[in-house]
Amino acid sequence: MSDVLVVGGGHNGLVAACYLAQAGLDVRLIEARNELGGATTSKEVFKGVAAKLSRYSYLVSLLPDQIVSDLKLNFDTIGRDISSFTPTFDDRGLLISRTWDERTGQSFSAVGAESDARAWQEFYGEIAEAAPIIANTFLKPLPSRGEVRQALNPKTFSTLFEVPLGESLEGRFSHDLVRGIVLTDGLIGTFADAFDRSLLVNRCFLYHLVGNGSGQWRVPRGGMGALVDELIARAKSLGVEIETGVRAQSIESGEVVAEGNEGQLLRYKSRFIVAAIAPRELDRLERRSKYRSFAPGSQIKINMVLEKLPRLRSGVSPEDAFAGTFHFDEGMAQMQKAFAEASAGSLPQVIPAEIYSHTLADRSILGSELDQRGFHTLTLFALHTPYQLFIGKNEAVKQEAKTRLLRQLNNYLADPIEECLARDEDGQLCIEVKSPLDLENELGLPEGNIFHGDLEFPFREESENLLWGSETRTENLFLAGAGAKRGGGVSGIGGHNAAMAILDRLA
Repeated sequence: MSDVLVVGGGHNGLVAACYLAQAGLDVRLIEARNELGGATTSKEVFKGVAAKLSRYSYLVSLLPDQIVSDLKLNFDTIGRDISSFTPTFDDRGLLISRTWDERTGQSFSAVGAESDARAWQEFYGEIAEAAPIIANTFLKPLPSRGEVRQALNPKTFSTLFEVPLGESLEGRFSHDLVRGIVLTDGLIGTFADAFDRSLLVNRCFLYHLVGNGSGQWRVPRGGMGALVDELIARAKSLGVEIETGVRAQSIESGEVVAEGNEGQLLRYKSRFIVAAIAPRELDRLERRSKYRSFAPGSQIKINMVLEKLPRLRSGVSPEDAFAGTFHFDEGMAQMQKAFAEASAGSLPQVIPAEIYSHTLADRSILGSELDQRGFHTLTLFALHTPYQLFIGKNEAVKQEAKTRLLRQLNNYLADPIEECLARDEDGQLCIEVKSPLDLENELGLPEGNIFHGDLEFPFREESENLLWGSETRTENLFLAGAGAKRGGGVSGIGGHNAAMAILDRLA
C-alpha cells in the first residue's frame, strides 16, 4: 500500500507525483498508454525526418515558473518579439509587436485600423494590470469571486467575468480584423458563440492572457517533450514507482482496479488517489450513472515540416510573419459565420486558423542536417471544427479540411505552401492532420476537448466549499488534470494543486 496512487501519466500527473514524492511520500503512478506525457510529448512524426514535433500541444503560457523552480527542472522557454501577423486580401497585413512600438502603430494605420490603436493599448493595458494579480492566485488556495472582484479594477472585472467577450469587443474596437485577433484567444479549443451568455469564451480568453502574470506565449526549448522528459527524470530520481500499460478500470473505497498489458487484473490500495485524468473519465471509473456534459473539442491541428518558409504576397518577411502567431481568415464576422455553419453540422466553408513556426525561435528540435539545410516547422491550429463533424467520417472530413485550409493559406502566399513542404524518405509530403476524434482515440480526451471539459473561472463562488479546486465528492480522491478548477491548458497547475490539497490534509 502506497501513500499516494497517481492515475494518469500526463504532465499534470507527473507534476503531482514529483511534489508529493519530494515531500517524502511513497508515490506510485500508473499510465494506460505505454508512454508517459500524454498530449505534451514530442515525436519524429515523418519517416526519416529528424524533426521532433509537439504533435498534440501548442505553446507554453500557463506553466508557472514556480513549478519549474520548485521541482528543479532543467526546462526553459523562449519569448517572441512579435505577437502576431494577420494578412489581408489586399496584400497588406497587421503586424503587432509583443510590446507596442512604432512599427505596430504604422501597421494599424496601413490596414485602416488607426482608430483602434489607442483602444488596443488601453484594453491590453488593463489586462496587463490584472494578469499578475490573477496569476498570483493559481498556486494558492482558491480565492472567492468577491476577493477577485475586490482586487481588480471594476471595469476589468466586468470585461473578464461578467460581459460576453463579443460585446466587449464591439464596444471597444471598430475594425472587424482587430476584433477577430482579440477574439481568437477566447476560441482556441473552445466551441462557442462570441456572445455566449455562459461566458465560455471569456473563460478561455482569461487563461490565454494571464499565464505567469504576463500572458506571453513562449516557445518551449526542445519542444513540449523536453518538459515531459524532465518531469519523468525528476519523478524517478525522487523514487516514484511508474508503471505504463496499466489502464484503470474502477475506483472504489480507496482502491483502484486496473488491467495490465497482458490482461491481468491489478489492485492498488493507497491513502490518497490523484486522478490526473478527465472528469468524465473519473465519472466512469467511479461508476457514476450520469456523466458530466461540456462543449465538444473543436480544433484541427496540422503539423508540417518545410524545406523553406513561404514568401508572402504582402511583402512582409516570412521570418516576421511566422515568428509570432500568423492569423488568417480570423475576422470576428468570419469566425461568427464559421461557428454558425459548424453548429448547423457543416464544416465551415472558410475555416478560421492560425500558425506559428517553432523553429524560428528554437532550432534544437531539428537534427543537424535539417538545421544546416534551413528546414522549418509550421503548426496550424484551426478553430470551429467541432468533434461531431468527424464522427463516422473522420478521414474524409480531415482531408477536406486540409484542402480548404491550404487553399485559404495560399491566398496570402507568394509561394504555394505545397511547394515548400519537405518529403519523407518514402517521398510523402511532411504534413499530418489531427482532429478532435483523433485526440479522443489516441489520447483519451473526451470528445477531443483539450481542456478535458469546460474551463472554469479561477475562483470559487461563496457557496462552494473548496480549498484548492481539486477536491471531489470522494474524501481521499483529488482531481489533477486539465479539468480541475484552474487546471486548463499545459500548466501543471492541476497537478500542483492536487498535491497541495493532499499535503494540507496530512498537515
